Amino acid sequence: MEADIAFLDDPDRSKADLVEAAIGEMSTFHRMNGVYAEGISTETAVLPRGWRDRLHTWGLVSSEPARPLFLEPHDLAIAKLARLAPKDRDFVDALVRAGMLDVVTLRERAEEIAEDQKPVRLGRIHSYLDAFTGGD
Repeated sequence: MEADIAFLDDPDRSKADLVEAAIGEMSTFHRMNGVYAEGISTETAVLPRGWRDRLHTWGLVSSEPARPLFLEPHDLAIAKLARLAPKDRDFVDALVRAGMLDVVTLRERAEEIAEDQKPVRLGRIHSYLDAFTGGD
């Protein structure tokens, strides 16, 4: 199992690289726990406008002093659909089928990706969503 971890203040990916080295794929942590973290950059993810305003956190003391923030599920799904790697498609499929994502909201969020990303990614996202709605 993999968890993507990004830092909001990591322009040179140095923090993401530290995550990869410490608890990334094939690390001692991964071998011992069966889970690993992938250090990613918010600069390379394709996210809809307003995603930062929809971040949410949890109130667990065990995460202190860190304050983890999580993408709203529809924003996460758009980032996954923009890549549309097989594991990303499977992930979004599971969330849609479990009723955790609304396809109409996904279509709306897809329209909020950056204009320079739309020519390639928007059609891909809508084609994927058509399978759930019959093209509506």
